[in-house]
Amino acid sequence: MTGELTWAERASASVLHRVGATARAAGERFPLYADPVDGRWTTTGRGSWTGGFWAGLLRLRARRTGEAADRAAAAACTARLAPWAEADTAARGLILWYGTALDDGAEARLLRERAARCVLAAYEPALGLVPWGAALGGPRLRARADGVPGLVPLLASAGAAGEAAAAGHLHRHLDLCLDGSPGERPSPSWEFAGVTGWRPCPEPEPEPGWTRGEAWLLLAVADALLRAGNAAWRPERLYEAAELLLLKGRFLHGPLVPPARARHPDGPVDTSAAAIGAVALLKLALLPGPRSAAYRTRAEDVLRHLTRTHCAEGLLWDGCYDAATDTATRHALVWGDFFLALGLGALLGDIDLTEV
Repeated sequence: MTGELTWAERASASVLHRVGATARAAGERFPLYADPVDGRWTTTGRGSWTGGFWAGLLRLRARRTGEAADRAAAAACTARLAPWAEADTAARGLILWYGTALDDGAEARLLRERAARCVLAAYEPALGLVPWGAALGGPRLRARADGVPGLVPLLASAGAAGEAAAAGHLHRHLDLCLDGSPGERPSPSWEFAGVTGWRPCPEPEPEPGWTRGEAWLLLAVADALLRAGNAAWRPERLYEAAELLLLKGRFLHGPLVPPARARHPDGPVDTSAAAIGAVALLKLALLPGPRSAAYRTRAEDVLRHLTRTHCAEGLLWDGCYDAATDTATRHALVWGDFFLALGLGALLGDIDLTEV
C-alpha cells in the first residue's frame, strides 16, 4: 500500500471496527438504518432486501480480523438468509449474492447454488426477465432497477442456462430503463400491463432521476462486462449502455454525492448512491480501455470525499432510504456502509471485485 492511500486504510479500519459494535447492538436481527441523532439502528427480523449487505459487512470484518468468532458470526448471519432462496422477488440478487459472494465456506456456496437454481426457475422467457415479484409487496409483474444488481452474477453462476438468463434479464431492464431521449434520466420502475405491454410505474414507485437506481444499473452493467466472455452477453451493447449511464447519471462529472432524486436537487443527498457508483467505477476500471484510469481516479475521489465529509465513528451518514416518503433521509444505511467498505477494500488491494 502506498502512503497516498493511508486515508483509505484508516477509513476501512474505522468502518469495519464499527461493524462489531453494530453486531452487538443488533443481536440476531438485521440492521437497516441508523438515526443521525442517537445512532440507534432500526432493525428487521428477516433482513428484508438489505440482509445480504449485513452478512457481507460481517464477512469483510472477519476477513480483516481473522478471528474465529467473527468468522462464525458472519457464517451464522449468512445462514439466516436461507429462507429468501425461494422468495418471490428479484431482490434475491441483492440478498443472496452479496450475502454469500465473500464467503468461501461450503454452506455459503451451497446456499448460493440453491438460490441461483431458484432464481433461474423464476425466469420468465416471455417477459425476458425475472419479475420483481410479490414477496416485498405490490404487483409482481414489475421490472425495477434494483432487481438487476446481484441477480446478474447470481444467475450467471447457474451454468449456461443461467448465463443466458442473466444476459436476458439485464438487457430487458436496459431496454426499459434506458428507453428515452439521450438527455432523459433512466426510468427505474416498470409494470407489465398485459396486451399493452410495459409501462412506467406510477408513484410511489421511484421516478426517473432516482440516482441510486442509476448506480444499481451501472453496477449490474459493470458486473456483466466483467463476465462477458461470449456473444450472448452482447458486450458492444453493454459498453454503449455503460457510456449512456455514465452520461445520464453524471457519474464522472456530477457532484461527488448526488441528490437522492435528480429532479429535486435541493432535497436530501444519498451517500449510498455515491458508494455504489464508486464500486461500479472501480469495476469498470478493471476493463481494458483508455478511460480505465479516469474511472479509478473518480472512484477514489468519491470514496475519499465520503470518508472525510460524511463519515463519523465508522458510519456513512447522509444516506437516503426513501426521499418520496421522507423515510430515513439523513441516515446511515447498511448497504451504504457495505459498499463503502467494499470500495475501500478494493482500493487497498484487499478485495478482488471480480469475485463480488
